[in-house]
Amino acid sequence: MTPQDIPPSTDPDAEDPDPAADPSPPAPTARSRAADATARATDDLKDRSRRLLDSLSAHSLSARSRGEGWEKPTGELAKYRSGWRAAARFVLQRVLFRGFVNSVVSPQVQTHRRVKSIRGPFVLVANHTSHVDGPLLAMSLPWAQGRFLCTGAAADYWFDHWYRRIFVRTMLNAFPIDRGGSRRHAGTSRRLLRSGVPILVFPEGTRQTTGRMSDFKPGAAALAIGVGVPVVPAAIIGGYEAMPKGRYWPLPGRPPVRVVFGEPMISDPDESAVEYSRRIHTRVKDLYDEHHDEVLGVAARGEEDSA
Repeated sequence: MTPQDIPPSTDPDAEDPDPAADPSPPAPTARSRAADATARATDDLKDRSRRLLDSLSAHSLSARSRGEGWEKPTGELAKYRSGWRAAARFVLQRVLFRGFVNSVVSPQVQTHRRVKSIRGPFVLVANHTSHVDGPLLAMSLPWAQGRFLCTGAAADYWFDHWYRRIFVRTMLNAFPIDRGGSRRHAGTSRRLLRSGVPILVFPEGTRQTTGRMSDFKPGAAALAIGVGVPVVPAAIIGGYEAMPKGRYWPLPGRPPVRVVFGEPMISDPDESAVEYSRRIHTRVKDLYDEHHDEVLGVAARGEEDSA
């Protein structure tokens, strides 16, 4: 008997196939295919444009570092590019402080390869977890990029007594920032960047109180846009867990702390400071989330989510 000789089913319970129940999706129309192709091409063009802008920015910074674009610091600003001060910072940050850090925590550092190609000023943006964030970031950054790195410190506290002033200037290359409405030191960060000095900023504005990252204020993004320098996003993982707010010494047991420097960023054309700040925040949070479980474990993630 051949297949053609087999009679159709006579089962009374058998159902005729329903043509409307065909599970195969309808074939895409020419218009939908064109729309998909256009969307893919647009995304690819955006990605290529951003990479090109990053490349041009890196080339521009390299040229400016040779004195072709940045202003030469004079007067009060000259000390922030002082060679002997940088040598003193190297000893303090990379010898003495590094020895202290290694004795109380287990530090780890990961740096994106493009950070090492920057040859001019930039804004280093990081989450703020503890009192030691500033020197920890400074000692972790490659020396070629971190040699003149400076950060703002409250003028009414760190600069009101000579011994505190000497400490923050020598250890962190710090400059005074105003609190309480004073405008005495307004514009210092912008002038420093234009003089070729990179700046560290904590856009949350204060240390974390729960371990969760807060929203970023747009000042750092506005500064980078205004001067035309890249932003280096950085995430500190484990800093809060090692030294929560209210403690002045890390917890015992040398807890792990990792510093991750991400790929440098530049603002998109016509991107506002608020939009750029949100994008920077997303990048820092992505770096934090990417390394969180590896550094602190899945259990810590559950505790943080329930906080």
